Amino acid sequence: MRRAVLCGYYGMGNGGDEALLATLLQMLPKDIQPLVLSASPRATENLHQVEASDRYSVFALINELKRSDLFIWGGGSLMQDATSARNPIYYGGLMGLAQGMGLQTIAWAQGVGPLKRKLSKWIARRAFQGCSSVSVRDRQSAQLLADWQIESVVAPDPVWALDANPINIDRDALKPLVAVVLRSHPALTTCRIATITEALQKLQLQTNAEIMLIPFQPAQDKAIAQAICDSLNEKMPSCSQIVIQKDPRRLKGIFKSVDLTIAMRLHGLIMAAAEGSNCSAISYDPKVSYLMEDLGISGWELEDLPDNVQSFTDAWVDQLENRDQFLSDRVQQLKQQALIHQKILG
Repeated sequence: MRRAVLCGYYGMGNGGDEALLATLLQMLPKDIQPLVLSASPRATENLHQVEASDRYSVFALINELKRSDLFIWGGGSLMQDATSARNPIYYGGLMGLAQGMGLQTIAWAQGVGPLKRKLSKWIARRAFQGCSSVSVRDRQSAQLLADWQIESVVAPDPVWALDANPINIDRDALKPLVAVVLRSHPALTTCRIATITEALQKLQLQTNAEIMLIPFQPAQDKAIAQAICDSLNEKMPSCSQIVIQKDPRRLKGIFKSVDLTIAMRLHGLIMAAAEGSNCSAISYDPKVSYLMEDLGISGWELEDLPDNVQSFTDAWVDQLENRDQFLSDRVQQLKQQALIHQKILG
């Protein structure tokens, strides 16, 4: 057996990152024994049935690296400094430490950038140059690495290939079900939340839809979901609910019952499309905009949301009633292509 340390944004209570970990564990060769670096080791062990260690303990980390053969770094937008300048320093530092200790290092399913600072770019370049193999999840990341003369394999986000576990949803099967996946963001102002809420109310009146709000990272997203849910239930009692699901396979399985998903979060859109739901995006990040372009998903940039409530409602009604005939074929392609990430784990 080979022993591998898995490093990512794990144990933070983010459904998308837990889905990436679940997919990585699903793809690992049988001869690799994983150890996950986690912000909540016990929660990670319970959720994924895998050994975990505290990502903040330097002593424990060095001990685990001494006992390991591989360091697998990913996936997702780890090497970026848009949310924090500390990200490249932390992840680049771990990668450098693993490489210095002689471990084979693999960058798996990376989304690289944005990198705004010179130091971040220098750290990222050094970290990727030392990897034995690299896979990325978008063309823009591949181009950035190519500019640094670093070869990479490009494949869709691995969560496309995550096995979903169906879950029963408390709903009226005769009514359309709409999932809403929003996240906190400085540009998602109180005014914009009010506009979205009013548009959802109009959507319910026009279609009799039930609304399901899904906080992917409850610590950040639940307050927004609760405010919208309370407002909707004032107008149409018992027609809206909040659903929190920690298990990423069950989280993905929820969308099998959903007719339309309105989402900001990248993995909300990926899970929904993968399970056959129509999608409408609100993009707060280039990675979401890239997915919108790639799949032909309609929606808006967060900074350019319309002020006209009816604009939202009309678009959502149209997406609820008219299924894209070509999307299902494209989704099947993406599921197969996402398995390319498995090949670099060898």
